Amino acid sequence: MSAAQNESRKRGKKRYVAGHRSKRWRGSRELEVGMQGVLITCNMNERKCTAEAFNLLSEYADTLYGPEKLQDNNGSSSEEEAEEEEDVDEALKKEVAQLQASGAKQERRFQALDSGANNVIFIRAQNLEPDKLVHHILSDLHTTKKKKSRVILRMLPVTGTCKAFQDDMVKYLTTFLEPWFKTPNCATYQIAFKARNSSHNKRDEIIKSIAGLVGKLNPKNKVDLTNPELTIIVEVIKAVCCISVVKDYTLYRKYNVQEVVKEDTAKPDVTTAKTDPKTTEQKEKCDVAEPNKDEEKGDEEKTDNVQLDIREVDEGEGDGK
Repeated sequence: MSAAQNESRKRGKKRYVAGHRSKRWRGSRELEVGMQGVLITCNMNERKCTAEAFNLLSEYADTLYGPEKLQDNNGSSSEEEAEEEEDVDEALKKEVAQLQASGAKQERRFQALDSGANNVIFIRAQNLEPDKLVHHILSDLHTTKKKKSRVILRMLPVTGTCKAFQDDMVKYLTTFLEPWFKTPNCATYQIAFKARNSSHNKRDEIIKSIAGLVGKLNPKNKVDLTNPELTIIVEVIKAVCCISVVKDYTLYRKYNVQEVVKEDTAKPDVTTAKTDPKTTEQKEKCDVAEPNKDEEKGDEEKTDNVQLDIREVDEGEGDGK
């Protein structure tokens, strides 16, 4: 066998082994029921998105919770270990050996997992509140207008997960939504629903069941499509349903980190509307009439409004809004 053929054979073997290793590694690190973290959408470049996500989350997590401190089985810090130059394969073997020896996995603050959908990254979070962290990030970006990412589009916290079947979702949400919507608590709300790689759930039925559940927790909960106090985010990926309840969803541009740093162009229109007596008079009439209309139309109209809002959310996501 010639030297060229031998070299080609080696390259082919390396590619097969590398692909086989990555496939096995990926399959053992997937989004599962019971996890918390952050769903991050991007445009094509998932590797760069993951790197940006780690940097952004770590920066603000250090501010809220302090720097992450890790120790291996020998008691040395992760910073000391990072200084050692090791081959990738040797480092993986060493890590596997340590995990097998200790019998338990070391929990890191953030860990990238396979979400189960293209252009969607799931960063698992440990020992912190994902909704509080993401809201803090968007609040700072909205205030400073400083762009800190290029490929990340939306950052959606995941504070609860369950099986993506209607009965399981309703059962889980009955308890999950109580802190925000059960009497004596009440709020105006909207539902942002999105399903990826999942066809066993019907959108309209899921939306109706969630809206009905919120109404049972407290009849004073009302749908608000303009400026709701709370937004129920429901993201279904394959057989996992990711859920969270967030604030300022409209203010922070549907939690889009690209849009939230842009200057608000709607302010001049608001000023004009305030100075126009006719516009003000019409608005006052609408404000007075609107509650009566809602009372007459009842819960069916509220459900339709929720469905309309979901369509608006899905249409805006494609163009980065």
